Amino acid sequence: MQIREISSKPSRLLVVDDNAQNIELLTALMEAEGYEVVSAADGLEALAQVADSPPDLILLDVMMPKLDGYAVCRRLKEEVATRLVPIVLLTALGAEEARIRGIEAGADDFITKPFSRTELKARIRSLLRLKTFTDELEHAETMLLALGRTVEARDPYTQGHCEQLAAYSVALGKRLGLPPEELTALDRGGFLHDLGKIGIPDAILLKPGGLSEAEWVIMREHPVIGERICVSMRSLQRVLPIIRHHHERWDGSGYPDGLKGEAIPITARILQTVDIYDAMRTARPYKSALPTDTACNTLRDETARGWRDPGVVLPFIELVERGELSGSEAGAP
Repeated sequence: MQIREISSKPSRLLVVDDNAQNIELLTALMEAEGYEVVSAADGLEALAQVADSPPDLILLDVMMPKLDGYAVCRRLKEEVATRLVPIVLLTALGAEEARIRGIEAGADDFITKPFSRTELKARIRSLLRLKTFTDELEHAETMLLALGRTVEARDPYTQGHCEQLAAYSVALGKRLGLPPEELTALDRGGFLHDLGKIGIPDAILLKPGGLSEAEWVIMREHPVIGERICVSMRSLQRVLPIIRHHHERWDGSGYPDGLKGEAIPITARILQTVDIYDAMRTARPYKSALPTDTACNTLRDETARGWRDPGVVLPFIELVERGELSGSEAGAP
């Protein structure tokens, strides 16, 4: 995972227009404001430019050969890496229909030619301020994800655990028909679910055997600690239930809140299931890695005892036994 630094360099703008004079005008206008400007003469060239180096903002003409501005905007907004880049559509089309198409394509602003230079500059400044805030939030979130990896690194036996849980959880979430925003939460939850263990002493966290009751009291605090660390991040609100509740049990005997049945968020139930499976499949100083069939049978037994949600566990076992967990070795013996 790479940590993205917030740059103090001038904002970089991409101007896209098939009219060379328009590019020249906009470039001169934006450079006079202190921005770095690059350009593209058509939609395909614009996509190539963005793929090579995403800009901070795009001024995009609508009527262009090869690929029009609506299509370019739509493609960029569909990609995770570029969907937060502000796009201003510039066009001589003044009809309401053109504006609606721009909004539906995901444009952040829409300016009709001929435009007021003062208005254009003001709108760009406003969008770039919002982009700065977004970058800062993204940076903070990335730091938390990196911190989650740091927690994992404290235990040499859990290398790759975060990636594995993220992959398993998303695969199971898709199998259960969860919406995209919940799949994103599951992906992040794979890295952040045990973030609270940063507050647990190594003597307890890395103890090569069973914990005493007093030690368990401390260990059971980690979901609450993790939630407390992430609670101020609005972008992680869907991840908080995973962090806090992935140790609850279907029969209400789990922690920290003793939630029961469907009161336990579905994303927490998913993460819990894959976490237990991966733990059984991982060798530790005090135990060997269990074979796939043994791990699956253990999940079945715990479900029969009322600890796990059968509506989550059984579909997961099907994925395992069919070898359908992408990028994993879940089906290995």
